[in-house]
Amino acid sequence: MSIEQAGKLIAGAQSALFITGAGISAASGIPTYRGVGGLYGDRVTDEGMPIEKALSGPMFRRSPELTWKYIHQIEQACRGAAPNAAHVALSRLEARLPRSWVLTQNVDGFHRAAGSRNVIDIHGDIHRLHCTGCTFTEVVQDYAHLAPCPRCTSCEKVLRPDVVLFGEMLPMTKLEVLQRELDRGFDVVVSVGTSSLFPYIAEPVLDAARHGIPTIEVNPEPTVISHAVALRLPMGAVEALEGIWRIVEHTS
Repeated sequence: MSIEQAGKLIAGAQSALFITGAGISAASGIPTYRGVGGLYGDRVTDEGMPIEKALSGPMFRRSPELTWKYIHQIEQACRGAAPNAAHVALSRLEARLPRSWVLTQNVDGFHRAAGSRNVIDIHGDIHRLHCTGCTFTEVVQDYAHLAPCPRCTSCEKVLRPDVVLFGEMLPMTKLEVLQRELDRGFDVVVSVGTSSLFPYIAEPVLDAARHGIPTIEVNPEPTVISHAVALRLPMGAVEALEGIWRIVEHTS
């Protein structure tokens, strides 16, 4: 199964859904610990708890300064990184295809930074901050200027990144956009750099496969959806998407 086959499938499509995970940002230097980087692996935090607990909604409500400690560490590890050629390829495909959407688990904001407009960042964007007590919002390039536990200049309540912490509900508005586009249907569904462990990430691929819609997976390692896809590219996102774009670009 080849990049050429994938490129021809996408070139012949009127609509495409690209589902992306941490693997697409690996070439940008973003650590790939389950979406927030390989900073912790299986180790516990300084406080002796799993990182998922430190980065959870209940912990943020109880001890926001502790959650912010690890949010700062993650942001600092990613600071200065930029979109890579895989993100650029998806933005070019969006411009080329009549209808193209990206559903991403990543909170790095790279898809929009690379030029994609139809983006469902289901877990949020770490560059967007909002107040937990009032309507204040802010978009920041990085966290270098922020206090260890930043507070709103208007009401003094704690600020937080506009991201879904562990144990929190997904944003209903984004789920509604996703469902609306899934209801319209896609000619091809492509999974890129994600282990597809969340049902809302795996199900669009599995549902498409069940209905005979072409499906493609780009991932160096097998995943829970590998058995179902029509075409599997066991490689990195940059190699695959740059190759796909070259084929689409030269297909009339």
